Amino acid sequence: MTGQHPGRASGTEGYGETADVLVKQYESRTFADVHRGLLPLLPAAPARALDIGAGTGRDAAALAALGHTVLAVEPTPEMRAHGKRLHLSPAIEWLDDSLPELARVRECGGCFDLVMMTAVWMHLDEAERTRAMECVSGLVAPGGLMTLSLRHGPVPAGRRMFDVSPAETRALAARHGLETVYERDRPSVFNADGVWWDVLAFRAPPRSSP
Repeated sequence: MTGQHPGRASGTEGYGETADVLVKQYESRTFADVHRGLLPLLPAAPARALDIGAGTGRDAAALAALGHTVLAVEPTPEMRAHGKRLHLSPAIEWLDDSLPELARVRECGGCFDLVMMTAVWMHLDEAERTRAMECVSGLVAPGGLMTLSLRHGPVPAGRRMFDVSPAETRALAARHGLETVYERDRPSVFNADGVWWDVLAFRAPPRSSP
């Protein structure tokens, strides 16, 4: 594993250096390819969405096309630059911020009907995951949906990843009042040898009646 680049958020190691290659890979699959099982759970448009670790903006663009407004959070400048270039939309706002604190997102205020963390959570160590769940759960609007995916298998050279179990993730979400409403495993959409994913979705409790 390489050391963290000065100024880079923890967990982003290896992405800036390979952004030009990764953009072709990420954009070769559609939002529906990656999130097919989650599609029935997505909120009706228009909704406010938060895409944490937005990468090249593929998912943010798809959500914008569905009629949502999207805050696309991406800490790696090279990936963020590709996203801004590829997916020009007035419905997408890009922000340089990172887990576990999301300080700039929280400064913006408000909550989101949909929070997505695709291929993000496994970059956080145990202490970071604990802090991140507390932070992110507070950004989900009443009745809103939070989704995340967990990568399993060989770790690419130069990356920082941890093998995180769905059970730990469910328990951590439950501690913050989030109910598990979806859990499935699936193979890699990029046909990577020995790699598979767990996909989970959680629902925040509805707003209490007065």
